[in-house]
Amino acid sequence: MDTLTNLLIILFLPLVTSLLIIALGKYRKQYSPIVAFLSSVAVLGLSYILLKNMPESTHFSWEWLAFGDSKFYIGILFDNIGATMLAMVSIVALCIVTFSIGYMSEDAAKGRFFAGVAFFMFSMTGIILSDNLIMIFLFWELVGFSSYLLIGHYFQKEEAKSASKKAFIVNRVGDFGFLIGIILTYWQFGTTDLGLLSIKAGLDPSLTTSFVGFLLICGFIGKSAQFPLHVWLPDAMAGPTPVSALIHAATMVAAGIYLLIRIDFILTSEVLTFIAYSGTFVALFAGFCAFAQDDIKRILAYSTLSQLGYMAAIFGMGFSGIALFHLITHAFFKALLFLGAGAVIHACHHEQSIFKMGGLIKKMPITAITFIIGTLALCGVYGFSGFYSKDAILIAANDYNITLFYFLVFGALMTAGYMGRLIWIVFFGKANSEVASSAHEVNAVMTVPLIVLSIFAVFAGLNVYWPFELGASIISDLDHLHHLSNYKEIHKLVLILGSLAWVAGLGISLLFYGRGTSEDRLELKYPRVFAFLKGRLWIDEIYQMYLSNIQRPVAEFLSFADEVILRGIIVRGGAGLVGILGVGFRLLQVGKLNNYVLWFFVGLLLFWLYGIDLF
Repeated sequence: MDTLTNLLIILFLPLVTSLLIIALGKYRKQYSPIVAFLSSVAVLGLSYILLKNMPESTHFSWEWLAFGDSKFYIGILFDNIGATMLAMVSIVALCIVTFSIGYMSEDAAKGRFFAGVAFFMFSMTGIILSDNLIMIFLFWELVGFSSYLLIGHYFQKEEAKSASKKAFIVNRVGDFGFLIGIILTYWQFGTTDLGLLSIKAGLDPSLTTSFVGFLLICGFIGKSAQFPLHVWLPDAMAGPTPVSALIHAATMVAAGIYLLIRIDFILTSEVLTFIAYSGTFVALFAGFCAFAQDDIKRILAYSTLSQLGYMAAIFGMGFSGIALFHLITHAFFKALLFLGAGAVIHACHHEQSIFKMGGLIKKMPITAITFIIGTLALCGVYGFSGFYSKDAILIAANDYNITLFYFLVFGALMTAGYMGRLIWIVFFGKANSEVASSAHEVNAVMTVPLIVLSIFAVFAGLNVYWPFELGASIISDLDHLHHLSNYKEIHKLVLILGSLAWVAGLGISLLFYGRGTSEDRLELKYPRVFAFLKGRLWIDEIYQMYLSNIQRPVAEFLSFADEVILRGIIVRGGAGLVGILGVGFRLLQVGKLNNYVLWFFVGLLLFWLYGIDLF
């Protein structure tokens, strides 16, 4: 099988799977898990074959539309970056689909769920393989639509309906800027092809402007839930937990970082500086917010926000390869953490408050151990995958800006703090509710994916080649760091501070919260601090105030102007006036002599009144 055929099958097989599940009709519930699982296995198998025999770079393009001299193409770009992403996505997707077979077993609408997951994977794979910005944008919107369907899976619940609409609408805000940026990019360069854009930007750097760059990264700000468009991501937890794992690990939020990596050559230094500083802010902001959450999934959601901040920060510092490295390692341990949370929620009869859990390491040892492995990877503990990527981030940050470096170190301390809070309360101590007391380990179809992902959470950072020659941009950035004149001194400092961060974070959280506590001690001891953190800078409330006090009145006025002034007076009023004149003029043409004589004398009378001499 040639490369193009293989790529096309990998791209379209999830779409065919989604359509096939829909076509199953009344057999959908019974066979959709099998169809989705086999499709995921096939995609992973084909990806393995493709990656094993991968050429250095492959590009296919076909003419799509032509308007005069303007031509638009669709195409596939498969290079080292795309291969790295495809490897991660195919592995994580298979683990999530496998886990979902057990997690969604009692769901009456699991056919719709698996169809949505398959369509989600088609959309994300399309983004990975697209060779131009227009094609990326089309799949970008399909990812948004897929997330709308999956977040709102439990549409009977008001929370799920609101969350799906919120995710869709907030992303439209970012996507609008992204679309304008694509249009202006075509205006500037005459193409949206990534390869040609790279060449033209290199030949004439004056074509790249900060204005266009800021518009293009609006898509990243929306999809990767960066401030101030971050508000949709915590609410997206209303969907099934495997959806949360998919969004946070392999698809939606990863798409934003992947976009940045694809367009890094078109972003000016001003745009990159903005991304570096805003990413650092998000890393800290989201970490603070996590301490005021009691929902196990929401804590992990803010953890994702924080880690996306790290990725954005290091990208803005000029290390797109290290951003990709952390994206890959994060995908594995964050998928592990979300699926582990799903196993806990499933075992606790869909209870999600950490303060109603406790003592689960005895009830669910496999889930607990794998979850702790994911936590250690997230905290950057030596020997786990997250250590290698976060270590690289901190070294690069130290070389770029010492202030940002210390902020990111403090962010690592907070990461260990809120994750320590979670594991001490959920897995240790005593059970704090009946559901926790009766919890038991989930079945093998759910624990096997946890074990597989825990292996990647440990070893994914050890060799960025994996079994194939992947990650050339990662290796390039790491080599750059190793050739810094003061690399040994920086690395030593990072090792010391990084280790102190996770040790202090886990230790302080244990001392402050204890094991298996049934109440939030931060809220009890420091209620004002807790209220501030719980408020999350009141961004949602500000948006709601804007919608209620500004946008709604403006929309109501425009509606009034449209209905009353435009349609009522201008359109209908004008039509009414014309109708009255028509009736009047028809009276002049009735075909009766006495009417004509009458209007003749009326005319003479009018002329006489106005003093017009007719004779």
